[in-house]
Amino acid sequence: MRRPTVPDAAPQPTEGPLTGIKVVEFAGLGPGPFAAMLLADGGADVLRIDRPTGPVDGGALTRGRPWIGLDLKDPADLDTARALVSCADVLVEGFRPGVMERLGLGPDDCRADNPGLVYGRMTGWGQDGPRARQAGHDINYLALTGALRSIARRGEGPVPPLNLVGDYGGGGMMLAFGIVTALLERHRSGRGQVVDAAMVDGVSLLMTGVWSRAAQGRWSHEPGTNDIDTGAPFYDVYATADGEYMAVGSIEPQFWARLLQGLGLDPDTLPAQWDREAWPQMKEVVADAFATRTRAEWTEVFADLDACVTPVLSLAEAPVDAHLRARRTLVQRPDGPQPAAAPRLDRTPLRAREAGTVEKALGRWGVSLTAGAR
Repeated sequence: MRRPTVPDAAPQPTEGPLTGIKVVEFAGLGPGPFAAMLLADGGADVLRIDRPTGPVDGGALTRGRPWIGLDLKDPADLDTARALVSCADVLVEGFRPGVMERLGLGPDDCRADNPGLVYGRMTGWGQDGPRARQAGHDINYLALTGALRSIARRGEGPVPPLNLVGDYGGGGMMLAFGIVTALLERHRSGRGQVVDAAMVDGVSLLMTGVWSRAAQGRWSHEPGTNDIDTGAPFYDVYATADGEYMAVGSIEPQFWARLLQGLGLDPDTLPAQWDREAWPQMKEVVADAFATRTRAEWTEVFADLDACVTPVLSLAEAPVDAHLRARRTLVQRPDGPQPAAAPRLDRTPLRAREAGTVEKALGRWGVSLTAGAR
């Protein structure tokens, strides 16, 4: 199949809002690299310390920063790592609690030589608590916080939302936010601090809106019966005649009215929009209507109707969507499309940067390679 093409990245100024900030990233998987990528997109000078055999992952998650292979059990390589940390503004690591301390690279060790260091720690369970030293993945952190059980259709089991919520939203993005806030505070105090970013904390924070609804008595703990968890006819996905799907988010009454208009349904023949007892019946009516035409036909019907109805696109289709192309939301890179940097800043924009060579990076940092490093 032909690879979809997207616009090349638009030319951007070299400097970003984090220009001048030096970051040492101890390579990991998922959320830690994502946080480091966000910092690099912001213009930070990020140097990634990886295993001597090279990165275990690649692509967009490692963009914008060169890597150096160090064996942290080798004294000479460990000295190189310590030298880099001593002149860094930020350290990012995602090991289990205690690992960096055993290497002599824990917060106390590093800040003895560099008191202004912002020490970013990315874990699933956090640095303390009964599960702190246990293994886990995105699905486990969602499970314990109530998020996973809330993502299900009525009478069905939970559906893991890829690894977006724990690893990236509640993990890497929270770590990057914590690091930037700590850097801002350092301007006042001159001192660094530890950022303990735990995915269970971040996922819970992302659930603030649901917790708020529950506190107000507007949330049923039976999944698939609420207004935004596929319980309502106006917030769900519906199959079309060609086996594709349309997404419906017609929550407000004006959008619900336009949804019915587009579907050719008479509102006078249907129960009131917020008649919860009638939601199952109304969902069947809406589903039957969507099943009469193809996704392309419904996309045309709702193109200018402003009813909060959109086609459900695949990863292969998203790069050629007219709106995403106009926004340059995805950009073409040598290995294919990847997300552009976000959010948009008008004066010092973020951008996906070239990594450059490790030799140039070390020159900027004033650190020499050990004999075994590469």
